[in-house]
Amino acid sequence: MNYQETLNWMFNQLPIYQLQGASAYKEDLTNSILLSNYLGKPENDLKFIHVAGTNGKGSTSHLLASALQEAGYKVGLYTSPHLKDFRERIKIINPEVSGEITEEFVCEFIEKHIDFFKSNELSFFEMTVGLAFEYFKKEKIDIAIIEVGLGGRLDSTNIITPLISVITNIGKDHVQLLGNTLEAIANEKAGIIKKDIPVVIGEYIAETKPVFLAKANEMESEIYFASDTISDDYPSDLLGSYQISNKKTAIQTLRILNSIPGFEVSEAAIKKGFLNVVKNTGLQGRWQQLNSAPKTICDTAHNQHGLEIVINQIKTEQFDTLHFVFGVVNDKDLDEILPLFPKNAIYYFCKPNMPRGLDAKILEQKSQEFGLTGKVYNSVSEAYTSAKENAVVTDFIYIGGSNFVVAEIL
Repeated sequence: MNYQETLNWMFNQLPIYQLQGASAYKEDLTNSILLSNYLGKPENDLKFIHVAGTNGKGSTSHLLASALQEAGYKVGLYTSPHLKDFRERIKIINPEVSGEITEEFVCEFIEKHIDFFKSNELSFFEMTVGLAFEYFKKEKIDIAIIEVGLGGRLDSTNIITPLISVITNIGKDHVQLLGNTLEAIANEKAGIIKKDIPVVIGEYIAETKPVFLAKANEMESEIYFASDTISDDYPSDLLGSYQISNKKTAIQTLRILNSIPGFEVSEAAIKKGFLNVVKNTGLQGRWQQLNSAPKTICDTAHNQHGLEIVINQIKTEQFDTLHFVFGVVNDKDLDEILPLFPKNAIYYFCKPNMPRGLDAKILEQKSQEFGLTGKVYNSVSEAYTSAKENAVVTDFIYIGGSNFVVAEIL
């Protein structure tokens, strides 16, 4: 199979949460361990930082990778989901030549092991984790930054023993899988805390701090609360106000890494890395400006915690009229997020072009209950085109509600 045929097989033949939702979620690590053993446990030859959290884990992972590159290390970066191309999930961030995993390696890996994948009914995510570990081992990286896909305790990445575990924050998301209380969700995320391995907590609230402390105590792991211990706020090319917390989390993590033999990351490398995240790692969709007149921003915030921060940042902007290109997936709790949205905006309701996308007419009808008005469009691109046609240079266009809405624009 060529690259596109390989991707089609991966996406269409196997369960994938990104497309299907809850039915793709597996509640154990049996297959991940099975694949690891089959591949010869490539993770045992790698060093890791493991990053979980409701929001900010992607940005934090990219901040870490960028700083480590500036310190001279060859970094493996594993994140999800991708916005434009599957290969965004698996990258080498290198002082010499950075880049995504090659199409050839993806094709060869799938072709070589396809019978095993079929016979054991491995999920898309399980296969992809194995692919990442195999690629990072082949590339002889110095350290890998591994972003949790969903949850933590039962996530396919949770077969690793990292140098440091990181949990950015806890908010209500994927409640049908992780639990409908903050304590329950925190417990799932805390499942990445390993025995005697230091853990960094980016943000905490009254409900989650005891969960983290109890798990760290149980695992005899030293715990660091970055929001309490880090006062520095280095400038960055990641401009969203929510990045302040992510930067503190990354700084705390890198300072711990400095105490581990074999690693040295200077403050100068951290500062330079933070200023060049987009250039070094290719991160997109985080308060990303697409145009200046009218100012146009896209952002992948998609749950209550993330949207609340982003909408508060919109309120600090100066503009005449707000145009909101808005789409979500069909398992989103609209009663929870729609009260956050400004009523004095013009909404362009659209459906992300994927199976989990919520019908734009349903979104528009539900939004009306919260005083949000606008028109329904047949696609994300049509909605964005209409917003650009209607807006004047002193207006503000925001595109978001889902990773998949942003992906279609980019």
